[in-house]
Amino acid sequence: SLCRVYKKTSGNNQLISLYLLNPENMHEVTFNQSRFSLNTEALYLSAVWVYLACAFRYGSDDLDVIGLSFRKDIWVKRIQIYPVVGTNPANTPMQEALLKKCGDQGHPFTFTIDTNLPCSVGLQPAPEDAGKSCGVDYEVKAYIANEADDPDEKISKKDTCRLIIRKIQFAPGKVGAGPKADISKNFMMSDKPVHLEASIEKELYFHGDPIPVNVKINNETTKVVKKIKITVEQTTEVLLYQSDKYSKTVLTEEFAEEIKGESTLEKTFTVIPLLSNNKEKRGLAVDGRLKDEDTNLASTTIIRPGMDKGMQGIMVSYKIKVNLLVSSGGLLGGLTAR
Repeated sequence: SLCRVYKKTSGNNQLISLYLLNPENMHEVTFNQSRFSLNTEALYLSAVWVYLACAFRYGSDDLDVIGLSFRKDIWVKRIQIYPVVGTNPANTPMQEALLKKCGDQGHPFTFTIDTNLPCSVGLQPAPEDAGKSCGVDYEVKAYIANEADDPDEKISKKDTCRLIIRKIQFAPGKVGAGPKADISKNFMMSDKPVHLEASIEKELYFHGDPIPVNVKINNETTKVVKKIKITVEQTTEVLLYQSDKYSKTVLTEEFAEEIKGESTLEKTFTVIPLLSNNKEKRGLAVDGRLKDEDTNLASTTIIRPGMDKGMQGIMVSYKIKVNLLVSSGGLLGGLTAR
């Protein structure tokens, strides 16, 4: 079958070429199968290293001053590729195909990615902002150096090539039942309440999926319910550099449904929260980008047993709220969905 291969060459255009089979890694895919071709005639006493780093960036490049970087490495792994040290895992068919293309200068390598690492997520910049956005990203870098990580050794950018990859959220195979919430409210001059119950069918939806919201209303009062308002909120919690938690509305829709006094309503309303309707909202959490490709609203962070919440960088969750607009009053009910 056909497979797209991404290539990046070092600044001198001849020393290192890095090949990456897929820059998008599912949450439970543990192997990042890559290659690079190397012009060994240009090397003398140095070695060639490849590293995969998961990092959290909490400031743009233009804020870096006096050698300080607004970046924190969450996880880093380095492999010496040349000269060859130890043994490598068996090559995959795609690796063999790339080795035929690269010839004797091809050197395969494999990284094992910890499944407990965070997924790629960024905070949407304002339209006028430039440079890299804040968030969690992954980078594969091949470079020439005497040591794997010597802070005193200066590595030339011409002897380095980088490729950005992203780790996306893996959706569990079994999806549980959706949440349900109910609330009642009494109004002045009325001894009976309005009951509201809201629910969704399942707890997980994919990007772009319609979300049916089931609403049940029992209006025991003499007041009239004029509208039903459904809101989807994204809650973002930034964990690494400070405790920062905030919510942003990603969808608001009103439905003109009139429920007269002493009557009921049971109906399903469908909403679809999309990033395309929220392009101007700064600080909104979005899935990691590859170059200028479009992306989605950030996936919900799923914490599994053994995962360190503090190392997730950014945690994202969503809440659906249903609001009844009543003559001379309001009623609010909410439920949480992933």
